Order: sequence, then C-alpha cells, then structure tokens
Amino acid sequence: MSWQAYVDDSLVKSGHIDKGAIVSAAGDSAWATSSGFNLSAGEMKALADIYANKANAEKAQAEGIYIAGDRYVVAQIEERTIYARKGRLGVVICKTKQAILVGHHSDTMVAGNSRQTVEALADYLTGVGY
Repeated sequence: MSWQAYVDDSLVKSGHIDKGAIVSAAGDSAWATSSGFNLSAGEMKALADIYANKANAEKAQAEGIYIAGDRYVVAQIEERTIYARKGRLGVVICKTKQAILVGHHSDTMVAGNSRQTVEALADYLTGVGY
C-alpha cells in the first residue's frame, strides 16, 4: 500500500479523521497528505523535535503547536502520542519508528475515536517495521 493510501483509506475513510498526513520521523519530508492539509517544513521539524527532547515537549505544552498553519493548544503529550485542540477541532499525532502520523478531526467527530484510529495505524506501521 502506498503512503497516500494509508492517509486516504486508513485515516480519512475511517470516518473519524477528516484530514491526515504522514511525515518522516526526522521531520524533514511529507510522505503523504490529504488535499489542502499541508504541513510546513518548520511544523514538521517542530513535531520531530517534540519527540526528540523533553524540553521541546514542555515548550509545546506551554506555547502550543502549529499544524497546517493553525495553532493548536496541546492537551496531552505521551510517549508516542500528542493530542491538541483548537476549540472543538483537534489533531492526534503519533510517532512510529520511521514516521509521524497526523490526523485532524472536525468539531462533529469524537476525539477518542480519532485517537484510536491514528494509534491503530501507528501500531500497524510499527509492527511492519515503520
């Protein structure tokens, strides 16, 4: 399956994510994105930095993060998962060995289902070496 198919089929077609992206764990390239959901080079690098250094995670919790040009307030950072909100909108970000998955949910979607969807794909990709 192509990276784009993971975004389209595993994330968006689930009905729990309305936009998604897969970027390299180093934060230096986008592997696949939903149309119009483009993370800047700085945004991708900032996500990678959160996972690389606890001080960056603390900064993200204090200042928020930017995803596709929008600022989100970080609600939770765990070992591999970040959850952030902008009003009732939210993003679930999950790191695997080689990738960072970003799933966006609308205000009508259930955040817990969105998180479960992104984490399930992360589990699968980790299991196959990514």
